[in-house]
Amino acid sequence: MPTPARNKYFKKTALALLIPALATLTTLTGCQLDTEASAINLDQHALANMAQSLKVRYQVLDNRTDAGCDSERSDGFCFRGQLSLSSPEGISSKDWVLYFSDMTPIQSVEGNEFTITHLNGDLHQLKPGKDFQGITAGETVNIQFRGSYWHLSKTDIMPNYYLLDAAEQLKPEIVRSTIPVTDADTGLEILPHAGDFTDLDKQLKRTPEDQTSLATSSALFEQTDSTLLDRQQLASAIIPTPKQVNIGSGELSLDQGISLQGDVPGMASLRPALDELQRYGISHNNVGVPITFKQLTPLADTESAALNADQTANTQEWYRLEVKDSGIRIEMYNATGAAYALRTLASLMFVDSTRIPLLTVTDSPRYAFRGMHLDVSRNFRDKHYVIKLLEQMSRYKLNRLHLHLGDDEGWRVAIRGLPELTDIGSRRCHDPAENHCLMPQLGSGPAVDNPANGHYSRADYIEILQAAQARHIEVIPSFDMPGHSRAAVVSMEARYRRLIAEEKYAEANQYRLLDPQDTTQYESIQFYHDNTLNVCLDSSYRFVNKVINEVINLHRDAGVPLTRYHIGADETAGAWIASPACQALLNDDELNLNTAHDLTGYFVEKVANLVANKGIVPAGWNDGMSATRVHNMPAAVQSNAWTPLFWDGHKSAHEQANRQWQVVISTPDATYFDFPHAADPLERGYYWASRGTSTEKVFQFMPDNLPAHAASWTDRQGRPMTLDDGDSHLNPKVKFYGLQGHLWTEVTRTDEQADYMMFPRLTALAERAWHQADWEVDYNHQGQTYSSRDPLSDGDQRLRQQQWNRFANTLAQKELPKLDQYNVHYRIPTVGAKLSNGVLEIKAPLPGLPLEYQDGDSNWHPYSAPVNVSGKVHVRAQSANGQRNGRALAAGSSLKDN
Repeated sequence: MPTPARNKYFKKTALALLIPALATLTTLTGCQLDTEASAINLDQHALANMAQSLKVRYQVLDNRTDAGCDSERSDGFCFRGQLSLSSPEGISSKDWVLYFSDMTPIQSVEGNEFTITHLNGDLHQLKPGKDFQGITAGETVNIQFRGSYWHLSKTDIMPNYYLLDAAEQLKPEIVRSTIPVTDADTGLEILPHAGDFTDLDKQLKRTPEDQTSLATSSALFEQTDSTLLDRQQLASAIIPTPKQVNIGSGELSLDQGISLQGDVPGMASLRPALDELQRYGISHNNVGVPITFKQLTPLADTESAALNADQTANTQEWYRLEVKDSGIRIEMYNATGAAYALRTLASLMFVDSTRIPLLTVTDSPRYAFRGMHLDVSRNFRDKHYVIKLLEQMSRYKLNRLHLHLGDDEGWRVAIRGLPELTDIGSRRCHDPAENHCLMPQLGSGPAVDNPANGHYSRADYIEILQAAQARHIEVIPSFDMPGHSRAAVVSMEARYRRLIAEEKYAEANQYRLLDPQDTTQYESIQFYHDNTLNVCLDSSYRFVNKVINEVINLHRDAGVPLTRYHIGADETAGAWIASPACQALLNDDELNLNTAHDLTGYFVEKVANLVANKGIVPAGWNDGMSATRVHNMPAAVQSNAWTPLFWDGHKSAHEQANRQWQVVISTPDATYFDFPHAADPLERGYYWASRGTSTEKVFQFMPDNLPAHAASWTDRQGRPMTLDDGDSHLNPKVKFYGLQGHLWTEVTRTDEQADYMMFPRLTALAERAWHQADWEVDYNHQGQTYSSRDPLSDGDQRLRQQQWNRFANTLAQKELPKLDQYNVHYRIPTVGAKLSNGVLEIKAPLPGLPLEYQDGDSNWHPYSAPVNVSGKVHVRAQSANGQRNGRALAAGSSLKDN
């Protein structure tokens, strides 16, 4: 997945931890160790007791690079951490090993009492070392280490450490103190073994130059400039904002429901939108307010050019919605426009009212491609979750689901004829030989029944496709290759071993993805040494072709043709350099390949044409696509431009758009929803491109003018940027094809966490994908350099703030109540607070949400206006329906109190 420095700047590490032995192995005082105990092998009961009693604490000590860092690894960056182990029963046995995940590899350990070995990916193993003398009851043993890059957040610390006997003959046991628990107040996950982050300089900055401003209540108070609007002011508010709204005078009641008349499209194409209206009390019947549909005939290009601009953009999704006191009229070119008109009707409503204003909406989208990417490979989400997401996407007129189905940590769709892909590749458990599952990653734990595991049967996938089609959404399947392919590689090696054992030699090699003579040693961005299929083997292309053909068949069986396929093609490490098969290709003069790096482009070109020859548009991430030669690529190509702005991401986006490719903006600074909502160590997420991506920041995104963000945004360390577009500008008339949001799921383990990361940011993404704001800076096709010295004009800043304020109020008062009805666990924002002379003032980023404060009496009180308080004060918001509590922040206190 495109998260180069993400995993490069936060990867998981696996540690092997020690375990408390039997209480009977210590004396009654717990102070003397039985010297013979180390010779006693653990049994299952003893191992289970150790896992129950072992207390683990993982504490980041200092993120500042020092002389102890390995200058040859991780760009020379490292942090100091400490693992603390204790047990009320004491531990005298050496017959154990502790496994754990950590975001980045642990480089070194101080002393010889323990060893920590990085195994693969994020998995580590901790063992007692030669100087281990046991752990007495009540004693805490501290293991100091250095790990690569940084750990700046509690979610960097993975859960579910597990113990085994040294011979690994017993069943693994999860260490109880590392199992996540749920906060009863907020419903959010707590990692009990994760230490605190309270030191700004040592624990919360990457480097001494880091200028990140943390999202304390005081900082949020200063940053918040939203004011409360009343319902009348929001009556005509719609998300995403239509192209044109003409507001009339008066209201129309839909108490009696609606009746569909005229050129009504097929009901299957309208059913989800009608179901949404039913949810808000608007039934579909024969006596309700008439909705008259009028299907227009698409115009020829010459006629279309003569129309106003509001009718020419993406004509097939154009619609007009007219609400009059006599009824409702919808004009459209096809069923998609009709469904969008009904969604707009629903967007007008408050959940407690069936009255809507009289108005006319004329609308069409900014981009043809408006997408959301969901990674189900790292941590699986079942079909019910995906269909629930499709419904929310449809409500906000997003029309592409990029479903990431294959990566290093999991393969998620059954492929006929290759059962190992799901029998093994969809499961993680403790199996060093990987004959039955992949080894644990991302804190998934050792058991096969862990929630990270799972796959879609053929029936499941077909159900997803049909649910998407009913909501006018195209599903774009993605199995990342040639890198990020460990689940496939391991599965096909297991298949090879099975068939070799059956003496089926030709069949065994049919889909093998590794060259057995390849001696290359490499490490991927996510710290794997075996995650890349060999691009020089015919069997690799047979495998790719087999997978694509079976996916095509799945779409055919669903009645939903496959029209676009994402091949991945990102972050390919230095694999295959010593492969004889690759040396043969490099020596082939007709191929004109000069270095092993050229083989990435060779793979992308070959697979892209394989896909295109099947009548399907190939797509890939921009880094792998950049390795190709344009003349060797198909005419229609999609590229997701995901390089961060502070790494000159605008240049690669422009270069590939200038190739006449369909460039979908995937700028991680604004569109990666696996990043924290705010710069706070308690917020979930990776942060390799952004320490805090709020809904407001997504709203501010200007996808048509990437370099202009240097005028108001900073890099990932909070420092000003300068972006030069002088030699990389877009050619005249070249435009981007679309915009996509992304949820990668390394630290997203539950449905609720996935909701928390995507919502409400997805609404702001939909706003920018559908509607171009008039405050956005026009792109300069001559090229321009932008920096903080070139801010938005005062007028544009005021306009942007006004529009954000309306959007924020609409979210709080119209949209979040609807998400509550859908049981979407969106993030409740943390709030700003000012405490001066005993008077508390609170500001909410989304005005209209219930606010509360807690003072010295420890009770929570509703907040509506500045109030006198005493003692220690905390503040929080609640969900729109008041049923969930947001995370509380201390008011007027230090970071340590939050």
